[in-house]
Amino acid sequence: MKRKLVFLPILLFLFGLISCTKERKATIAAAANLRYVLEEIKEQYLKDYPGADLQITYGSSGTLTQQIINGAPFDLFMSADTKFPGKLEDRGLTSASAVNYCYGRVAMWSSTLNLSQGLSAVLLPEVKKIAIANPDNAPYGLNSVNALKKQDLYDKISKRIVWGENINQTAQYAFSGNAEIGFIALSLALAPEMKNKGHYYVLPEDICPPIAQAAVLINGWEKNGEASRFLDYIISSKCDNIWKKYGYGLAKKD
Repeated sequence: MKRKLVFLPILLFLFGLISCTKERKATIAAAANLRYVLEEIKEQYLKDYPGADLQITYGSSGTLTQQIINGAPFDLFMSADTKFPGKLEDRGLTSASAVNYCYGRVAMWSSTLNLSQGLSAVLLPEVKKIAIANPDNAPYGLNSVNALKKQDLYDKISKRIVWGENINQTAQYAFSGNAEIGFIALSLALAPEMKNKGHYYVLPEDICPPIAQAAVLINGWEKNGEASRFLDYIISSKCDNIWKKYGYGLAKKD
């Protein structure tokens, strides 16, 4: 009997550790343009909050939205726009209003071409393929298409467009040379894999306004406060320099 009593506190302690670890896990659905900036923020966050467990899944905002509608167990959704979080709010799948966390920019990128002439580079005879993310699911793809239409260029190059499933795949088409030009997120052009390995041109704001990106907590996160704490963290001043490093504009803080 005494032996059992000796082991009881140890078992309770171990059970407490397991429970604590489980409670510190947050599952996050994040737009593909966030892959590099969010991994860097995550690394800093885990230093500030040891023991936290952040599981991040990247994809197009539209695809992730549909997964959440179909019951995917995410705690936090970080979209590349405000429309898709609003769609989840309309369905009653969120526990609070969406929060604007940054502003993103669209950039043209090429491994071989000098893009200093801007959007008109898409008309160069050596440009056989142009990569753009699917505008139905990827906000950066939609903004790219709108910018081309605004400049009366879309119809002239539509037959040369290669559609990417998300902005990361679109960047890969350009990086691999399968497309001479890719319309991607500026954050990817500034990422280690692509920085200084090609040329990029940031679309002017009057042609392609910065994209307001919003995040929202999904119903059920209340069982675990880690997702809420991470959301507060990414919009805090602690992450300002990381957002700016990848070309994002900062959201206004309350």
